[in-house]
Amino acid sequence: MTQDSIYDLLVVGGGINGAGIARDAAGRGLSVLLCEQDDLAAHTSSASTKLIHGGLRYLEYREFGLVRKALQERETLLRAAPHIMWPLRFVMPHMPDLRPAWLIRAGLFLYDHLARRELLPGSRGIDMRKHPAGKPLIDSIKRGFVYSDGWVDDARLVVLNALDAQERGATILTRTKLTGATRVNGEWHAQLLRADGSTLTVRARSIANAAGPWVGDLLRGPLAREANYSVRLVKGSHIVTRRLFEHDHAYIFQNPDKRIIFAIPYERDFTLIGTTDLEYNGDPSKVAIEPSETQYLCDSINRYFKQHIAPRDVCWTYSGVRPLLEDENADNPSAVTRDYRLELDAPAGEAPLLSVFGGKITTFRKLAEEAVDDLARVLQHDKPTWTAGAPLPGGDIAHADFERFASQFAQQHAWLPAALARRYARAYGTRAERVIGAARSLADLGQQFAPGLYETELRYLRETEWATTARDVLWRRSKLGLHVEPGTLENVTRDIDAWFARATTRQHA
Repeated sequence: MTQDSIYDLLVVGGGINGAGIARDAAGRGLSVLLCEQDDLAAHTSSASTKLIHGGLRYLEYREFGLVRKALQERETLLRAAPHIMWPLRFVMPHMPDLRPAWLIRAGLFLYDHLARRELLPGSRGIDMRKHPAGKPLIDSIKRGFVYSDGWVDDARLVVLNALDAQERGATILTRTKLTGATRVNGEWHAQLLRADGSTLTVRARSIANAAGPWVGDLLRGPLAREANYSVRLVKGSHIVTRRLFEHDHAYIFQNPDKRIIFAIPYERDFTLIGTTDLEYNGDPSKVAIEPSETQYLCDSINRYFKQHIAPRDVCWTYSGVRPLLEDENADNPSAVTRDYRLELDAPAGEAPLLSVFGGKITTFRKLAEEAVDDLARVLQHDKPTWTAGAPLPGGDIAHADFERFASQFAQQHAWLPAALARRYARAYGTRAERVIGAARSLADLGQQFAPGLYETELRYLRETEWATTARDVLWRRSKLGLHVEPGTLENVTRDIDAWFARATTRQHA
């Protein structure tokens, strides 16, 4: 890339929507540059509840179109990356004083039939006194319902989209901020600021503003444009505790305030609990959980579980800001639509600007497809859509059968501890071979920085997946930070950051 480079599309934002747009556009033969001011998935896209779902509760708000679109996407995504996405059964205990059984049954019937299902089983009623999911719950809960949705490693989903975009010709620049852009003779001239203080000017035939919580700030600031839509910033916080139940189902709990809370098996030894919905007016990069949110989530769990939890039992928390499409009719943040709008600013003879407002992780692929359709029409670039049937990197697993693949991988690398072999298979799929390279023993993997984290993997993450800090590795490319003894986490972080510094020094030597 040079100062004279011209791209068909400059994508601003390295969250799920930006990475998805870059992937789709590159796959259609457009030349693409993506810039992200921080790390990939550094904010909203790594702070989700990790679900690929239609959004059962959105049926109450009559969001039938959104739910159907999301349900259609579930199985498309499950086939595209069976290593980082998989089916998950959800248990909804019935609390007669909150929602009547007939209403839940009606909602689940719609959920089962709004879109075609092939991989996921349908819903059914269960006797909590006989089902394994009933054992951890208070004795007064006698019945419930089970239905299907999907789980996703959200941060890795973003990285894999960016990786696929790069392998199809896109340029991905992390730690690179758009500081200004002007239309000049049918092009955009954009100024970029790198983390090292250097600047870069690029020319682009179009821009996609996929800055998430910053979409409005980007329009009003560097792009100097007004918009017809706006986003409402809503904070969602999660807590993680030690494992609260032994089975592999997740729970969806109804709260008296009409909100729902998930309790999900997480990282083998933990339970993920969330989420809250609170209006947010601060800097999206500085969002953090409040003590009241922690207590709210603990109280929500304690209404249902025999084993009560308190804030002292929380091992880790994370928060994110959802940029929800502004809905003047929704006073309650939980009721704000999770749908999206694409705004195309394309005056005759001028370079187009497309801005993304709202959205949810489940519909990212469809959003990206529609966004590139809009831009391609203006750019007169007639190439067909392609992502619906295309696997993400590492997702080309025969028959989408992850368990068989993981078993074969473990057998082929019997020298790997079983847990490590499975983690490699889960995180990297068919590309796990690239991570371990020529290694034939644990010693060949190099220095161990944390339980199960060896130098070979660090090198792969740095050279292939844009990781530059310990936080990128421990909390986004993986969740290995959870498995580090709390008293040693600071030292582990320092050692990994020092490794990255040495690697960068060697590169520039």
